[in-house]
Amino acid sequence: MELGVFLPTGSRGYIISTSAPANEPSYALNRHVVQTAERHGFGFALSMVKFRGFGGPSGFWDAALEPFTLVSALAAVTSRIRLISTAASLAMPPAVVARMAATMDGVAPGRIAINVITGWARAEYEQMGLWPGEAHFARRYDMVAEYVAVMRDLWTTGRCDLAGEFFRMQDCVLEPRPLHPVPIVVAGSSDKGLDFAARHADYNFCSAPDAVNDPESCAVPVQRLRAAAARHGRDVKALLWVTVITDATDAGAEAKWEEYRRGIDMQAIGRRVGQAAADTVTVDPASTAFRHRGAEVAPVGGCKLVGSHATIAAQLDRLAAIPDLAGVMLAFDDYWTGLDEFGERVLPLMRARRGMQGAESGAA
Repeated sequence: MELGVFLPTGSRGYIISTSAPANEPSYALNRHVVQTAERHGFGFALSMVKFRGFGGPSGFWDAALEPFTLVSALAAVTSRIRLISTAASLAMPPAVVARMAATMDGVAPGRIAINVITGWARAEYEQMGLWPGEAHFARRYDMVAEYVAVMRDLWTTGRCDLAGEFFRMQDCVLEPRPLHPVPIVVAGSSDKGLDFAARHADYNFCSAPDAVNDPESCAVPVQRLRAAAARHGRDVKALLWVTVITDATDAGAEAKWEEYRRGIDMQAIGRRVGQAAADTVTVDPASTAFRHRGAEVAPVGGCKLVGSHATIAAQLDRLAAIPDLAGVMLAFDDYWTGLDEFGERVLPLMRARRGMQGAESGAA
């Protein structure tokens, strides 16, 4: 099982709480994180995109960095770790993204991947005049299928003439092309999303159940992806997003978690729920929009590991035992200190560390 890091490109990181570390996004912080992750043998780092935050007292994601600019800069100060930049399909034309990826491949040969998102928060795109209307909710996976097709045509042949419903390319060209494959990463969780991932992606972030210290619950979404990929005769690697809150003792880590829970920003969560509610088309309980509509009771969703260094190591070993799980992307409460603490105190205790791709194996 490979380890990755979810870069802190938005304010507050990934914990919607006024009592969590601010993690104000900056190039300095992200450079520190990615270089520390590389030093400890992490295999990949992902930079998300957000054009408008959810406000509230925490200012959750109100400040956010642009991922392609950031990843390009990080590529120049790293040598092994793979870097995943996020392409917002409603805001960034696929031919432009294809050219940016080809350019970045020259900076970090063989280390660049593109995370394609469909866009579900109307307020992000409406403010820029880019929201295509409510029909997008029903057709977004059809749109991104064409989006990926354009990029792959350009990367492989240098030319695209796709006459699609959403993108009409007319003798579109790309030179220089990337000299290495550029993997496509997505995060499909609904039945439609999983089918899209199975047909078009190389990696898929599976949607883990909202639970604390229950690694085995993550096996179900991984196997759903495996089954969907098998139906199309493809091998799509399964990834998970995992939040780590650790301390020297279980009691210390649990005290942190309770403090974050006490500071939960219900205003920001309410805005996120309200935006998700605009999608009245998606009714699949596994979808991101559907899950965001529910009443949140925790400042961060998905799989959370809370405990001492030894407890976290044991929980990660249990995750590593899940069949077909290729890797986990870790988020931390305090990004200035979390990577070194994890690398120095948790990694040496993991039995599964021998299976990591990282500095020792020269993975890139």
